[in-house]
Amino acid sequence: MEAFTPEAGECQRHSLSHIASSHAKMITRADLRKIAQARLRDAEVLHHSRRYDGAIYLCGYAVEIALKAKICKTLSWPGYPSTGGEFQNYQSFRTHNLDVLLRLSGVEERIKTTLLTEWSAVAAWDPEARYKPIGSATRQAAELMIASARVLSRAL
Repeated sequence: MEAFTPEAGECQRHSLSHIASSHAKMITRADLRKIAQARLRDAEVLHHSRRYDGAIYLCGYAVEIALKAKICKTLSWPGYPSTGGEFQNYQSFRTHNLDVLLRLSGVEERIKTTLLTEWSAVAAWDPEARYKPIGSATRQAAELMIASARVLSRAL
């Protein structure tokens, strides 16, 4: 399989089969999909409890994890690296940056063409948001994030 590696600036052939067989911690694509859906449901529960900051925060992770599942499918990987050893030769993939993950997923053009509104709502997410003061997020912002994350998760 070929994978774009920003460090090298070109496509290189990569195989994670040796990682999958030697490390039991690799997260399978099916498990990634389940986790992404669970985080989205968690975000909805937080929204219903008026915990808008947490809802937005978890939506970002739901999209991140859905993108990682899509990367696995695109690259025919058995799972996504989860430990430092598994990431040893795949540092480009060790990120929370949604724009980087979208590019690595192979569907950037399709998503930005057909779902630009939803992508724009989600793309500004930052895991550092966990340090924002409680009450920073509005109900409307949480609703937009949840709806956008739901659409994007289905599309990925």
